[in-house]
Amino acid sequence: MKFTLSWLKDHLDTSASLDEITEALTDLGLEVEEVVNPAARLAPFTLAKVLHAEQHPDADKLRVCRVLTDEGEKQIVCGAPNARAGITVVLCKPGDYVPGIDVTLGVGKIRGVESHGMMASERELELSDEHNGIIELPSGQVGQKFTDWLAENRPEAVDPMVHIKITPNRPDALGVRGIARDLAARGLGEMKPLKVPAIKGGFASPVRVEIDPALKARGCPHFAGRTIRGVRNGPSPDWLQQRLTAIGLRPISALVDITNYFTFGLNRPLHVFDVAKVQGGVLRIHPAKGGEEFLALDGKAYALREGMMAISDDAGVESLAGIMGGEHSGCSDATTEVFLESAWWDPITVAATGRALKINSDARYRFERGVDPAFTLPGLDLATQMILDLCGGEASEVAQDGAPLDTTRAYRLDPARVVSLVGMEISEATQRRTLEALGFVLDGDMATPPSWRPDVLGEADLVEEVARIASLTRLVGKPLPRAQAGVPAPVLTPLQSREKAARRTLAALGYNECVTYSFIDVGSATLFGGGSDAARLENPISSEMTHLRPDLLPGLLQAAARNQARGFADLALFEVGPAFSGGEPGEQALVATGLLVGATAPRDPFGSRRAVDVFDAKADVEAVLAAAGAPARVQVGRKVPGWWHPGRSGAIALGPNVLATFGEIHPRVLREMGVKGPAVAFTVQLENLPFPKAKTPTRPALTISDLQAVERDFAFVVDKGTEALTVVNAAQGADKALIERVSVFDQFTGEKAEAQMGAGKKSLAISVRLQPQDKTLTEDEIEAVSRKIIEKVTKATGGTLRA
Repeated sequence: MKFTLSWLKDHLDTSASLDEITEALTDLGLEVEEVVNPAARLAPFTLAKVLHAEQHPDADKLRVCRVLTDEGEKQIVCGAPNARAGITVVLCKPGDYVPGIDVTLGVGKIRGVESHGMMASERELELSDEHNGIIELPSGQVGQKFTDWLAENRPEAVDPMVHIKITPNRPDALGVRGIARDLAARGLGEMKPLKVPAIKGGFASPVRVEIDPALKARGCPHFAGRTIRGVRNGPSPDWLQQRLTAIGLRPISALVDITNYFTFGLNRPLHVFDVAKVQGGVLRIHPAKGGEEFLALDGKAYALREGMMAISDDAGVESLAGIMGGEHSGCSDATTEVFLESAWWDPITVAATGRALKINSDARYRFERGVDPAFTLPGLDLATQMILDLCGGEASEVAQDGAPLDTTRAYRLDPARVVSLVGMEISEATQRRTLEALGFVLDGDMATPPSWRPDVLGEADLVEEVARIASLTRLVGKPLPRAQAGVPAPVLTPLQSREKAARRTLAALGYNECVTYSFIDVGSATLFGGGSDAARLENPISSEMTHLRPDLLPGLLQAAARNQARGFADLALFEVGPAFSGGEPGEQALVATGLLVGATAPRDPFGSRRAVDVFDAKADVEAVLAAAGAPARVQVGRKVPGWWHPGRSGAIALGPNVLATFGEIHPRVLREMGVKGPAVAFTVQLENLPFPKAKTPTRPALTISDLQAVERDFAFVVDKGTEALTVVNAAQGADKALIERVSVFDQFTGEKAEAQMGAGKKSLAISVRLQPQDKTLTEDEIEAVSRKIIEKVTKATGGTLRA
């Protein structure tokens, strides 16, 4: 919606500045998209007077002028034919930007003569297309700003244009008067009264109107018009042309320009028919049968579909109701008798027709959002009076069918709801005064919305109008009251906190998070222990998404295969989400799964690149378990599902409770999933980890001993197939209170080991850290613990202490 400041002041008596108006519009919900202020680009220019002009010594068409400016006399070379002594001109000084020629002036020499600026023409200042000579002003003082002179003598030349964005719920703001009403309610001025003339018809209209009974209930409840004969349809007055041009419309003729003026000024779209071209004397408003041809004013032919509203005479369709008139009955310079139409059209029908035919027009834009049904006849009278004033002629009586749509409705105004819904303290008197300024009628505590506000449909809308006018910028942020005093309880559940810790740990380890579908194909589901009918979808969206995933690994392996196909060989991916054992509630578990494919590092000259192995997966799964709060002492077993590599995988458990599984992916599974190995992975059952018995938001106290710790190293000769974990667990069990940590630090295997220790043997070296709590250990106590460690390991493995 575009309008000029002078157009706004036709409806609003205000002294507010342009900046105050634009700021208020945006605050009222009428967001300002653009402001075009001609005065801004003309601000640098001042008035000057030519004192003397003489022929340029080296050019026939140039004159050298002495010009009196606010900075004294200046020499300016000018090529305009009207450059002469005694005239008042518009001066552009060096450093000024001239918009019409897109040049910033400087001091220059023209044919050897220095020139300090220029005297401008209207085209160079973008005031008009006139460029036959420089501007000659009939008045003005030297040094006076050109914008001030224009404001006094040609105010339309510096009339700012404002472009605002209208939301679909505010059709009333599609007219300048509606915008003025909002500003008046805000307090930026007072609305000027709109006087509707009483037009007395001098004769019966020769054109009658008839609404098809099928449309009276919904499509077109009211259609009115009158004939005006003896009109002279020439160019519209300059003020009207300038107003339309300022908002981007092209002046056509007085009759057409008047209808456009009312469309934008009062949100009242109108149309004029040339009576001489209307056949039969009757305009019928009816639903199209389908297939009718219609040549519109945009020069395009349209084929109407069944049900579209049309205005027809005996010759056929003359206008597409509420959207666009027809070329056949349009007005021309030869038109002397017109029928002026003013009607109300159903928004939904107009919108559907416009979209179907892909026609955009100012009339459609307004009717599909909602035009004031009560303004049909007043708008007709106002437009009739303007036609009589500008084009002459005599008006007939009104020809109409139907009646204005009754939009009467009332809602209770509860002043206290402003506080509860908006949070602002606004007095009841202010609320009532605001609604009355917007056109609401108050009767006690009941408010009746005006006919031009179809968007007000409840009590909450009344509160919104009050708050909008009062300005939502007055809202003060206030903290919500706490339900209970003291420190609030944690928002996240323990499981959610555990999930967050696992996700952050995996990201910190260098993994990239994936979010895959919970649905996979039956083949992939079968590979991972799923694919049963219980987990099958009744209506899958794709043949590749038929079953709930039994594990997160299928999605990660598919992502790895896609990345490998695109040249990314080394991958570290993870996902945290649900895995499903069935389709019933509760048959799902929250798991965290990580996948490593390829090598651990890029190629470098130091030989740090190696293929990922089971110990990479074990190290990462132990880090995730520690972050999630798993106990430090766990068991590692060999019982794993079939998609893991036998002998290169393990299950971390607390007794029968499996906490995590890790290892290499079975080569058969990799082939089926299209992944090139090596590939190792792990899965953590986050719900299986025991929660701490003490439920407290604080961490347990850190226990540190001030006594000296003791470390002893042991090397055992064991069978080649003995697992290091067996040795570690046996040593750990020698004295659970005193032994703080056991770790493997060396393994001696191979032919040399067997040559020294016997066939099928190897050496495992462990480091045991003893941490006393109450007293420093004596040598005898240390030796006693050492003997227990040797005894435990020997018993568990059948090995011996290496000599």
